Amino acid sequence: MFRGMSLQAPITWCLCFKPKPKTNTTNMLPPLHSRTRSRQGYTTTRTKAMALVFEVLGRFNRARAARLTLPHHVCQTPLFMPVGTQGTIKGLTNSQLEDIGCQIILGNTYHLALRPTSELLDEVGGLHNFMNWQRGLLTDSGGFQMVSLLHLADITEKGVTFQSPVDGKPMLLTPEESIQIQNRIGADIIMALDDVVKTTITGPRVEEAMYRTLRWIDRCIAAHKRPHDQNLFGIVQGGLDPILRDICAKGLVERNLPGYAIGGLSGGEDKNSFWRVVAQCTAALPEDKPRYVMGVGYPLDIVVCSALGADMYDCVYPTRTARFGTALIPEGVLKLKHKAMAEDTRPIDPTCPCMVCKNYTRAYIHCLVTKDAMGSQLLSYHNLYYMLQLSRNLHFSIVEGRFPEFVCDFLHKMFPKGDVPEWVCNAMEVAGIDISSCCAPFSSCEESVSKSMPEEVILAG
Repeated sequence: MFRGMSLQAPITWCLCFKPKPKTNTTNMLPPLHSRTRSRQGYTTTRTKAMALVFEVLGRFNRARAARLTLPHHVCQTPLFMPVGTQGTIKGLTNSQLEDIGCQIILGNTYHLALRPTSELLDEVGGLHNFMNWQRGLLTDSGGFQMVSLLHLADITEKGVTFQSPVDGKPMLLTPEESIQIQNRIGADIIMALDDVVKTTITGPRVEEAMYRTLRWIDRCIAAHKRPHDQNLFGIVQGGLDPILRDICAKGLVERNLPGYAIGGLSGGEDKNSFWRVVAQCTAALPEDKPRYVMGVGYPLDIVVCSALGADMYDCVYPTRTARFGTALIPEGVLKLKHKAMAEDTRPIDPTCPCMVCKNYTRAYIHCLVTKDAMGSQLLSYHNLYYMLQLSRNLHFSIVEGRFPEFVCDFLHKMFPKGDVPEWVCNAMEVAGIDISSCCAPFSSCEESVSKSMPEEVILAG
């Protein structure tokens, strides 16, 4: 078991130029762009600014809380990024996202390139201007959408060939084109095109994809024309093979990128394999760079990954599950479509201070989710508030030296019977966090290997 410690003095790594000291920079940076309106749209004047600064503010063993300074915003990690496919979170306005503390929105390069098109975004000064969002943006490479959404996609050394959803003609997305599109979109963080393989696939294809990902990162670096204000992250691939993961991580670290992502997870693998890959990759990646676990959105997964040293997460889960009438609460999930909710006059979560829990009852939302789109909007608001509040609680518990207590309290609420999944127990042991007080003696952990959320529907407090 490791002994934990909290660091009070920040450790700072600057990847470009150190800025002049600013007052009250916790929440906002001076905008990277000063905009003037023209007949064609916005013209952009860029100020000198570093692309990324990563400051560790506190630690507990492998877990760390940091300040991540991007061209458009100063962020606190660990952080969760809502997915806004085409620059918008369904059902929420930008002002609502700001109110609940959203720091970075994830946009999908593939969808943005189709509509409104990257050329239009470039003309108006980027996605920040187009959607009037002055905080952080991250765009993916576009490869995952083509492979997952378009069944006729084919990956070769040149890139990803797929059928156009417009006219059915074959189209090719190369690493160079992916970066060019993302340069036009203008996000603070852009992702390298990688060869995506599901974790359930084994054999030579996994090794081929890993080495191709390393070859493609060099093409992405060469094509990147805006390193002064956009941060290119590489993605660690290699399936569930620890040797391949290690080769890929070392290869990416040699490129000295601003940040690194762990890809290819949350695709059907068992939870023991999931956490072991995260633990291996975070240990192999630099201490002075942010670590981003892609596609992770279950609260339990985020707590575990943060304990193992990860910093950033994204997923459609909070908003997608809201559209199915499900709310996130400390005990797990609340099914608002269930008939038991029809006469329940309590808020979704009595301990939650969000606008939805302050103003609406379970019965009211139950009525809406079965008949009105406003129901999913209210649940999306609450679920994102829950995820962003979880991120804040993780950050401050690490900074204040009470991370183990936070983890135990989180697990007590989610697993009141002490049936903490075995994979969580194993991961926390590696993370150096004693959760024995959360686990019932002789608990049936072995029955919960793949569990990320309580299976039962929560009907009563």
